[in-house]
Amino acid sequence: MTLVSDGVGELRGPLTVVAPGERGATRIADRVVAKTAAEAAREVLGKLPRDAAPPHATVVVHHGSARVRIHLELDYPCDIGGRCGRVRRHVVERVGALVGMEVPEVAVHVERLHLGPAHGAAQGRTR
Repeated sequence: MTLVSDGVGELRGPLTVVAPGERGATRIADRVVAKTAAEAAREVLGKLPRDAAPPHATVVVHHGSARVRIHLELDYPCDIGGRCGRVRRHVVERVGALVGMEVPEVAVHVERLHLGPAHGAAQGRTR
């Protein structure tokens, strides 16, 4: 039997050990994971086109893993595949580090492309 001191020299009753399965659980809401994933996408994309909506995410959490869908808008022209790949990798890393969940799937949906000002000016009318 182990007795516990209360810090003043008095001894209290025996120390009870609670099994890990009986201690309770921490549940992180899906919307918290979604906000974390959207912020991770923002970190990678940097400055967005002037009229672009910020990235948003939807998630499905099941048994400690999160399947993520990121919806974003990109400037054009750019390496769309390369930027989506960087978003995927960063979302997996940040959600894993901040929320402690495995992320087996990140689907990136490019909702809209925004023409850059230089590209739009070069597309003027010709005769």
